[in-house]
Amino acid sequence: MKKFLLFVTFFSFSCITYAQDLLGIPQVVNYNNEQYNGGMQNWDVQQDKNGILYFGNNEGLLTFNGQFWNIYRLPNFTSVRSIGIDSKNRIYIGAQDEIGYFFPDSRGILKYTSLLNLIPENLRKIADIWDISILNDEVFFRSINVMLHYKDGAMKTYKPAETWSFLGKANNKVYAQAKNVGLFVYDKEVWKPVCSDDVLKKSSITSISNYNGDTLLVSTLKKGFFLLYNNQLSTLKTKLDNVFFNDRIFFASRINNNLYVAGTTSGGVYLMNKQGDLVQKYNYREGLQNNNVRGILLDHDKNMWLALDDGIAYVAINSAIKSISPDRNKQITSYAFRKINQNVYIGTSNGLYTTKINTSAKDLSLSISGFEEVKNTKGQVWGLDEINNQLIMAHEDGASVINGNVATPIYSLPGTWMFQPLENVFPAKNILSGTYLGLQKISFASGKFISEGKIEGISETLRFIVVDNNDNIWASHPYHGVYKIELSPDKKKVTKTTLFTDKNGLPNRLYNYVYHIKNHVVIATIDGLYEYNQVQNKFTRFKMFGSVLNGISIQYLKEDNNGNVWFVSNKKVGIIDFHKPSGSNAFSVFYLPELDGKIVGGFESIYTLDDENVFIGANKGAYHINYNKYLDNIAKPTVVIGNIKLLGPKDSTVFGGYFVKNGQMIARQNLSKIPEYKNALNSIHFEFSSTLFEHEKNTKFSYQLVGFDDGWSAWNGKSEKDYTNLSAGQYKFNIKARTDVGNESEIVSYSFVILPAWYNTMWMRLVYLVIFALLLRMLITWQKKKHVKEQERMSYLHQLEIDRSEKEIVRLQNEKLEADVNYKNKELSTMTMHLVQRGKVLAKIKEVISSVIKNHDDTLNENSPSFRHLIRLIKDVEKKDQELDHLSVHFNHVNTAFFNKLKDLYPDLSQNDLKFCAYLCMNLSSKEMAQLMNVTIKAVEVGRYRLRKKLQLKPETNLYEFLIEISRQKTS
Repeated sequence: MKKFLLFVTFFSFSCITYAQDLLGIPQVVNYNNEQYNGGMQNWDVQQDKNGILYFGNNEGLLTFNGQFWNIYRLPNFTSVRSIGIDSKNRIYIGAQDEIGYFFPDSRGILKYTSLLNLIPENLRKIADIWDISILNDEVFFRSINVMLHYKDGAMKTYKPAETWSFLGKANNKVYAQAKNVGLFVYDKEVWKPVCSDDVLKKSSITSISNYNGDTLLVSTLKKGFFLLYNNQLSTLKTKLDNVFFNDRIFFASRINNNLYVAGTTSGGVYLMNKQGDLVQKYNYREGLQNNNVRGILLDHDKNMWLALDDGIAYVAINSAIKSISPDRNKQITSYAFRKINQNVYIGTSNGLYTTKINTSAKDLSLSISGFEEVKNTKGQVWGLDEINNQLIMAHEDGASVINGNVATPIYSLPGTWMFQPLENVFPAKNILSGTYLGLQKISFASGKFISEGKIEGISETLRFIVVDNNDNIWASHPYHGVYKIELSPDKKKVTKTTLFTDKNGLPNRLYNYVYHIKNHVVIATIDGLYEYNQVQNKFTRFKMFGSVLNGISIQYLKEDNNGNVWFVSNKKVGIIDFHKPSGSNAFSVFYLPELDGKIVGGFESIYTLDDENVFIGANKGAYHINYNKYLDNIAKPTVVIGNIKLLGPKDSTVFGGYFVKNGQMIARQNLSKIPEYKNALNSIHFEFSSTLFEHEKNTKFSYQLVGFDDGWSAWNGKSEKDYTNLSAGQYKFNIKARTDVGNESEIVSYSFVILPAWYNTMWMRLVYLVIFALLLRMLITWQKKKHVKEQERMSYLHQLEIDRSEKEIVRLQNEKLEADVNYKNKELSTMTMHLVQRGKVLAKIKEVISSVIKNHDDTLNENSPSFRHLIRLIKDVEKKDQELDHLSVHFNHVNTAFFNKLKDLYPDLSQNDLKFCAYLCMNLSSKEMAQLMNVTIKAVEVGRYRLRKKLQLKPETNLYEFLIEISRQKTS
């Protein structure tokens, strides 16, 4: 029976432990093997001084710089079980039958150097290297059958009596456990025994860490925790012993002076203090994708990375922002919050939830919680207010008083938004509630809230109500404007309502929200903040915050207990902190970019309990903010340049993300040797990231390529940039990151040179100069030859001109000759006419002689008139005969060439034929020709016919044109 009760007790405690959850869960990000493109199992995790993470993965060494994953496989393609990083940033790895280290080459690309050849050949079958410890750059590697010590390029080996089962470092010393022997410490090249307690002989140690002074905290796989002091072992009882016994501690580590973390094989991660109390736990229920934790790292920002049996997890345990899930079985939206005594209440879209908390914890998110639904609260909970030390709830079904986990209705009617006391006294006797249908009055008497019914006179839905110092009620409707409401003395009806819109100074009729801030009635608008000016009876800008919120659309305002003002602008949360002056302002403005887009739009809710506990409603659950811690955690992001690739037919990595000089890693590029790239590879791809992992989603980058870009790019979330077709020259790529306005990283740069194309190099320029000189010489030679040719051409043209002139002279002479011919032809025509006249004279002589003979004029003598007349006619004829002789000579002279040409062509032509041809060329008619030849016209026609036969002319050939053609040829 006792064993049964003991089992029940143990089981119950285990169930309670498992069922308990932290109120706030930090950001948990899971990475699976499809995301990092490696093996499923991860065995170890480390971080270098640049913030880059390294994971021992089943497929090799896995790296992560905040944006990009890279896998580096070993020569034998085995799993990396352990990792260690020394002061020089050498990444030592332990694998299956392989040890060595990764270090970047001159191009910043990680290269592997094996140390296996330093081990004696008979010991090289070392199986798995499970642990690596580094002390003063001396590296210790543990496998089951041998301990390796690497120092100054030499390797020493240490064989165990049976097997080595653990290797670790604490208090600046290296410890090892030998099975069935106990714990040893390394001292001056000798392993000296420290403790041989039976527990350490039989139980495998999984970690050793500092506890207090010379006291060490020792974790074992199955027996829990122990303290080691003066070589004596004592048990450390914790409230998680049953969990550790059941789930087994695979790895444990110290986080700070009072906090330790233990990774288990099946229960996830547990954080406990020195007293053994549970502080936080993270397993599958809290969002881990796997409960088998093989490696834990607290990064530079004190957040936790987990190497899991299936994947990798990031848990922002140091984050000031944590999420709250009142009901982990369903997704709900949160609208309202309140803390009363030891209970926290959260009003959601699915009712009201409450949990008891540990009030001794300043940060309530670290409290163990167990939410339960408050009875009678199903439905939308719009508001929670603490009035007269009682919690009242605004619900879609009315209003209720909350006592513990039970809601008691005050009234039931469709929809209550919020509550507003009418007096600033305690206890408040009259309370207004804004409802879907106007205002409702609630009175308080004898410790109870009593519904007084609806306040008549207004029926608008009023979700925003405040009371000013003059007892005026201000309310707003997002789509109508701002109301100023005056009540009757008994507070039961509205006596006057004044509506203020854009006609009264507001920037717009829509989206106006009324709040009570710094003892002022303030209106949040689409254009900043406004307040009522009673003198002008209009709204003017609220000047207390200067111009920091001018032009910004504000939907929500909340003044906390310390005088700071929280606000929401387009789902972005900010705070105006009056405890941190900035410049000429008495305040500073901070934004919380981690919450961008996550809060409830239109139903914003911020509950400020104190600076360490701020609750904000969200679409998925709620958020808890430790504002003091948030300010302490604000750090400039660190930006790193990742791989740089030259783009081409086959991309080539030219920079691997590490700056190296003389074999040592440096923070900035070594500018004494700027890399040069061929002009054919003038397109380049840059990768960059920030190692501020908590802000991965809200980190923005800005970049500039000096020599190409005119200025910095706009801030954006892209972590890659390509530049193509860069011209020859020197460039400098600058990159910076920010998480919020004003919170920028330092600039990281990478300089490089794009070489000129082969045709634009110095040697080619010399070639071009030689070619230019040769071309110049050729040009001069060509010019000379051209000049000579031009001279020859000019001489030739001159000769042609002379020839042309001579031909012109000949032509003119020919024209003169032709003119002479024409003149002589005219003379011939004239003579021809004379010949015609002679014929007439002879005819007259004939008539006269005939008449004389006929009349037998006896009186005819020399003195007779008739005779003298006859004599005169005869002289005329003689004169005409002389002219005919002259004509004949002239005719023959003029047509000599023509006659000769005809004779040459047609030798059979007679003299008479030639004369006939000449008459034809003169274009004489047949009658004129008959008179000249003293023949009949018919004889002329017959002569023409005969001449055609001698000339062998075809009938269609014109005789005149034929002879004219021959006549023209005679001068050619």
